[in-house]
Amino acid sequence: MLKSLSQIWLRRELLWILVARNIKIRYKNSVLGFFWSLLSPLLLILIYACFAAILRFNEGRPSYLQFLVIGIIVWQFLSMCLNDSLYAIMGSSNLVKKTAFPRMILPLAMVLANLANFMLTWIVLFLYLLISGMHFQYLLLLPVVLLAQTALCLGLALCLSACNVFFRDTEHILGVGTLAWFFMTPIFYPTQMQLKFLPESVAWVAFLNPMTGIMRAYRLLLMSGDLHGVAGELAVIPVPTSFLWISAAVCVAVLGIGFAVFQKLQFRFGDEL
Repeated sequence: MLKSLSQIWLRRELLWILVARNIKIRYKNSVLGFFWSLLSPLLLILIYACFAAILRFNEGRPSYLQFLVIGIIVWQFLSMCLNDSLYAIMGSSNLVKKTAFPRMILPLAMVLANLANFMLTWIVLFLYLLISGMHFQYLLLLPVVLLAQTALCLGLALCLSACNVFFRDTEHILGVGTLAWFFMTPIFYPTQMQLKFLPESVAWVAFLNPMTGIMRAYRLLLMSGDLHGVAGELAVIPVPTSFLWISAAVCVAVLGIGFAVFQKLQFRFGDEL
């Protein structure tokens, strides 16, 4: 791994060029261009505000909309990385076949480009949460959670980008798998609802889904005590902070597995493409 990292560092100029290219491609031929990074989360907040009001999800839970918006925006970063990773290698076949460079730069550049877009959405999210009266705590820990999610996204991107070169059904499997993962993650509902169906002795199993811990961590940092009101009567079910480290460990494990899979398959990319 250290050798691969040193090679990427030596080609860091190429990495930044590819990151800039991926960002430009996303907004190519768009009238508003990069402003969509700010406009999209704003429109998302308005849509879900109407959605929550019509279905009365926020009755008796005044902070539910903030809870939901954080979950959706955090999930979007993962979703964008998963979808874009399918063509991180295949979309640059000419570059792979004709140029000598660390192939890992391609999925890494894609994840970093999506990370830059994700960071821009935080401008709108922070303003919205401040206006909503949310109380932030321990914001210095926010980069740690962001790093864990980025490690998860990169690990999955490495694995998916490599597998899709050889197994084209990866796209279809990913579509079904992502949908199942979405509903298994506490985005529309509090973490306590998952724990309600598990014996207390094995409650930690829910955090083997890394996005469960990531969602919980983001909301703890951005919503503080308001999570109690969202959970309602389920708030009596304890969610130990130590469980978050299980999700963090899974993120690191996924990164390691993704790196190993990519390293094993990358030497055959040229022949397959």
